[in-house]
Amino acid sequence: MRLARTARWILLALFFSVVPAASFAGVFISVGIAPPPLPVYVQPVCPEPGMMWTPGYWAYGADGYYWVPGAWVPAPYTGALWTPGYWGWEGGHYLFHDGYWGPHIGYYGGVNYGFGYGGIGFAGGVWRGGFFSYNTAVMHVGIGGAWGSRVYVDHAVVERGFVARDSHVAFAGGPGGIHHDPSPEERVAEHDQHRGPSDVQQHHAEAARMDRTSYAKNNGGHPANGAVSHPLGSSSHTAVTHSSQTTRTTTSTTHTTTTASTAHTNTAGSTHAMTSRPAASASTSHSVAAAPARPTTAPKSGGSGGGSAPKSSPSGHHK
Repeated sequence: MRLARTARWILLALFFSVVPAASFAGVFISVGIAPPPLPVYVQPVCPEPGMMWTPGYWAYGADGYYWVPGAWVPAPYTGALWTPGYWGWEGGHYLFHDGYWGPHIGYYGGVNYGFGYGGIGFAGGVWRGGFFSYNTAVMHVGIGGAWGSRVYVDHAVVERGFVARDSHVAFAGGPGGIHHDPSPEERVAEHDQHRGPSDVQQHHAEAARMDRTSYAKNNGGHPANGAVSHPLGSSSHTAVTHSSQTTRTTTSTTHTTTTASTAHTNTAGSTHAMTSRPAASASTSHSVAAAPARPTTAPKSGGSGGGSAPKSSPSGHHK
């Protein structure tokens, strides 16, 4: 028995050694229970230019689903855009497709994460002349003259990005899921050169996994922290390079906000099936099921920038 197990690991190691890094999709964890609905929370203010918003999401661990709070993180290179991960219904189970960095926004299941991620593309900002400009129709940024031309307001692009405007469903396909096939632009983005989550993002996700209060089984699907109050890294301490170069990212201590959030309950029991398969970018998959419940409204946030930014919920609506 031990010999057979050792042989299996050797074969896996040999397989991974010949799979190109750019196409390896990682280990997929398949679960039979859907993730809880997305919580409603207030986006913390972006304190400085150069930070990119990465929305919160439900991940899956040994004790079920746990919430990874939304966070501002440094762009790993000039022109980088974040495509969020998403849960998809495949073969009777829920499979998580990890997020990635690339020059275009790819497919993320039509899930409405809010703050510019309405299900298709990203309406929260654009890269202009080597700098990222924020659309304060959905983004909360700091106040002051340092922002200059790095802020603008475009409500029309926000309206075009919705798949299911008021939905808090956190998965695509299957019973009760979001039904959105990839658009031509999203299919094109699949062929871009992708880069997986940065070091600060991975440390952030690991911290959430270790926090017992982040698990739906412990918080009833209502994580206390919808987002972290401070950036996971500072753009002034991060080497932002062009996509053809190596990116070095420094990490920083994660600080959690007391922002109220709502999620919805889920049952945790499920089975795991572990497989591996290639894909266009490095990713990890997980899964689970939940009984939908009605989200409550989070409190108003503090400052906003670029004149004034409306308060925004993950549904993409402004309060």
